[in-house]
Amino acid sequence: MDSQHNPRQNHLLAALPQAEFARLLPHLELVPLLLGEVLSESGCKLHHVYFPTSAILSLHYQLQNGNSSEIAGVGNEGVLGVSLFMGGLTTPSRTMVQTGGYGYRIAARTLLDEFKRSQSVMHLMLRYTQALLTQMAQTAVCNRHHTVEQQLCRWLLLTMDRLDTHELKMTQELIATMLGVRREGVTEAAGKLQELGLIRNRRGHITVLDRDGLESQSCECYAVVKQEFSRLLPARPSRSASPLSLLRYQRLPNRTRSMSAM
Repeated sequence: MDSQHNPRQNHLLAALPQAEFARLLPHLELVPLLLGEVLSESGCKLHHVYFPTSAILSLHYQLQNGNSSEIAGVGNEGVLGVSLFMGGLTTPSRTMVQTGGYGYRIAARTLLDEFKRSQSVMHLMLRYTQALLTQMAQTAVCNRHHTVEQQLCRWLLLTMDRLDTHELKMTQELIATMLGVRREGVTEAAGKLQELGLIRNRRGHITVLDRDGLESQSCECYAVVKQEFSRLLPARPSRSASPLSLLRYQRLPNRTRSMSAM
């Protein structure tokens, strides 16, 4: 794990004007986010807002019979806690860590105060909320009308965008849970993509060999989500950009938690 962490690795934090970012910076706490960790439960109020940098969070809706599926994902492009900005304070979804990594958290009250104080923060967070709603709506449409193979392509592409990698450590069982389908369906879909030379599928690992080919096999849902995020939010920052020397502000939590699950 790279020891260098920077809040600007989250695209929303990177898009904040300098004055607003400077006010929030002392309150941002770097935290490890472990695979499978539950950050919020259905109907519960969030006390912290999370800005992932290298982790991916999954918003799930769970039925009374125990079945669940992902309704949206949140990576370094976004934030967990939009219910705070919308005034609802709670949501019926459950949030867990899909891919272990790091992120920054801030007290919900602190961010809400800045949201009310700054029009720049308010507009940025509301535009992100609209993009997230588009992702949720498109996921629902995709799950209803498109094949498991197309859903898998969409999910892999969105995951790669958030991790900037072509190799994903992900079991087919976990992917099936995210998509709300049977594991056998994911196995069959992954096999077809491997036969086409688009991915290499090994136990617990998926390597994307042909991204363009994967996009061509995906339904329009991936492009719709990507275009809406691009339309509403600033261009993603350069990974090499270093606008501030921020390491002195980092605050690793005192809790000791193994990262071996990542």
